[in-house]
Amino acid sequence: MTRVSREPWSADRFELGEGLRRHGRHLLMVDILTGRLLRLDPGSPGPAEVVLSLDAPLGAVAPVLDRPDSYVAAVGTGVAVVSANGGVEWLARPEDGAAAPMRMNDGSCDPSGRFWAGSMAYDGTRGAGSVYRADPDGGFTRVLEGYTVPNGPAFSADGSRMYLADSADGRIDVHDVSPGGEPGARAVFARVTQGSPDGMQVDDEGHLWVAVWGAGEVHRYDPDGTLESVVAVPAAQPTSVCVTQGPRPRLFVTTATVGLDRPGPGDGAVFSVPVGVGGPRVQQFGGAA
Repeated sequence: MTRVSREPWSADRFELGEGLRRHGRHLLMVDILTGRLLRLDPGSPGPAEVVLSLDAPLGAVAPVLDRPDSYVAAVGTGVAVVSANGGVEWLARPEDGAAAPMRMNDGSCDPSGRFWAGSMAYDGTRGAGSVYRADPDGGFTRVLEGYTVPNGPAFSADGSRMYLADSADGRIDVHDVSPGGEPGARAVFARVTQGSPDGMQVDDEGHLWVAVWGAGEVHRYDPDGTLESVVAVPAAQPTSVCVTQGPRPRLFVTTATVGLDRPGPGDGAVFSVPVGVGGPRVQQFGGAA
């Protein structure tokens, strides 16, 4: 087992840090419940910079192709394009008026530039969540139902496989995805018995990295679902992961303090550890990075 240094990358502590993505020279991340998009320097430890702040929970973002400082976002009850100057262009708000109060959670773009994002009930109502796909041409589709706390998704390099966790069930699913963006039948890829699978990323070798909430760990799985390695994190609630590129790739991990009666010194921090494999940059809404 690899252990992350107890020294965090940043002095910041986040209530619900999530959504790590490499974009250009920066790492993007969100603090969901405060509605903030932030960025960090993956080459040098230091404080996070606030890119924008919204008055609704911000689950995840991806940059928009050819629109600097604009991001497609899982925010509030739907998906919108938001900008650093405060602009919000709603694509859809499918969870407005739901039977149980809902919010959007994690999300990411596939290699074809489509944005996929999941929703969940504030009170954890089982099966109330869905997964939606926003297409660059304006299409918006509910593609999966029956999830409680969907996290991810993460995609293979060619976009033909999608990994998606239901954190409430300790389950990581895998779906084949058609060229048109239709997910096939669900198959169970892996189960987590200690803690809950959270944010995830596929690395350059096709392995899946998964933050494990409640266990203080990050798991790396072979493409067949075998647990290949474990990274111990000095925080109770790891939430998302990002493996960077370059001659000295690093694994970055966000964590959270929400729900902890007595957060420890590492809870809510961002951590990093050198690893032997790189990962892709974030896919952009509208096209590949």
